[in-house]
Amino acid sequence: MFIGHFAVGFAAKKFAPRSSLAPLIAAPIFLDILWPIFILLGVERARIALGDTRFTPFDLYDFPWSHSLLMSAVWATAFAWIYFAATRYKPGAIAIWIGVVSHWVFDWITHRPDMPLYPGGSARLGLGLWNSVAGTMVVELTLLAAGVGLYISATRARDAIGRYAFAAYVLLLLAFYIGDRYSPLPASMNEVAWTAVVATFVMLLWAWWFDRHRLIRDS
Repeated sequence: MFIGHFAVGFAAKKFAPRSSLAPLIAAPIFLDILWPIFILLGVERARIALGDTRFTPFDLYDFPWSHSLLMSAVWATAFAWIYFAATRYKPGAIAIWIGVVSHWVFDWITHRPDMPLYPGGSARLGLGLWNSVAGTMVVELTLLAAGVGLYISATRARDAIGRYAFAAYVLLLLAFYIGDRYSPLPASMNEVAWTAVVATFVMLLWAWWFDRHRLIRDS
């Protein structure tokens, strides 16, 4: 799951309109913020394995600290608590908690059985949607359309940045999603991890920027 996680962040703006879009998107991609850092530090491991599933060439065989169900709840609680302590905005904190945990649920749907329940556990879960390229793309594109639709229903542009930077962001997400599916294999997992770190930083900063140029629609 990739743009499906971003869809959750967009949709959350409908339920926590006073929250910046940046933390609302950071929440559902939070496990994937941690994962490349843990890969670079050697805390978790993965390998490039063409054909591991039809949609992605990565064998994610060791990532319990970022992606287990238990740690998802731990990270969700920590993120939501820090956000609430800083803002005192309860709807935003709730949206962030749900967003972080939603990552595990969506990955459980898409991954083959490699999703751990807790660090050290042997059980691995996954429904394997990634074994269908068409099914994966239909689900994720539908989720993105729904999430962006909810965001548009909750906000409106107050200037050109709020209109065109937002549109460019969505188009870039689509370009990343489709381009990554058909791009050459990366040279190493470190390359994957560094690319993810840089791209995440840019995408979160961009979301913060254009969201500041949009207004909350009247109920």
